[in-house]
Amino acid sequence: EVQLVESGGGLVQAGGSLRLSCVASGFTFSIDDMGWYRQAPGKQRELVAAINSGGGSTNYADSVKGRFTISRDNAENTVYLQMNGLKPEDTAVYSCYAFDPRGVVHYWGRGTQVTVSS
Repeated sequence: EVQLVESGGGLVQAGGSLRLSCVASGFTFSIDDMGWYRQAPGKQRELVAAINSGGGSTNYADSVKGRFTISRDNAENTVYLQMNGLKPEDTAVYSCYAFDPRGVVHYWGRGTQVTVSS
């Protein structure tokens, strides 16, 4: 059974930090590119950050560049999102996604809530 389980969300004040984790199982994690999406109420889902299978290449949305860092540990089947300098507009449900070799999303988790108070 394929599973992506996120953790690390919570309530934090503006300017604070959180580290999200996503533990994968049931598929070959090390060959998939991974990404973190977020979705706030009434807004479209946004790709926040992505990392290639080996961890050597990353991409970020302009809205989080310089504040968020995506990383992965293929030995632990885990992808992380370090979020610093959080802003109220970062409030959303954050979910991790797995991309197959064609770049198509094929697995995703249920998400973890991040709430940033002003």
